[in-house]
Amino acid sequence: MNGTEHDVSAAPDTPLLYVLHNELALNGPKYGCGVGQCGSCTVHVDGVPRRSCNTALSDVAGKSVVTLEGLGTPERPHPLQQAFIDEQAAQCGYCANGMIMRAAALLARTPRPTRDEINSALSANLCRCGTHMRIVRAVERAAVTARNE
Repeated sequence: MNGTEHDVSAAPDTPLLYVLHNELALNGPKYGCGVGQCGSCTVHVDGVPRRSCNTALSDVAGKSVVTLEGLGTPERPHPLQQAFIDEQAAQCGYCANGMIMRAAALLARTPRPTRDEINSALSANLCRCGTHMRIVRAVERAAVTARNE
């Protein structure tokens, strides 16, 4: 988890999201719908975005799991985290975790995404408050920032 091995006492079929919150005190991934539809609980499993609300703990045993907390630190935020702040891309915050985690996976495989590629990557996540255009601008900003670092 975020580069550190953890032993947990949860049953193998426990949703990963519950383990993240209840045993590891990680609050980046959010409980939204509980059925893998909204994306607010998105984490990376071996670099691939996954919904933690419907991913069993046993499915990630021995794999690398990265949450929002694992992308950056308050002192040195990930370019996407900083871009979300700079663009004021989070209004209600419901979707921010999922949008950032999906965008981070996109930028890892496509460092210079087009706006269409960004929209396609983020289309699997729901945004309730309508800051989608700010989110897209934040991803574009992060792509430029990452290239310049």
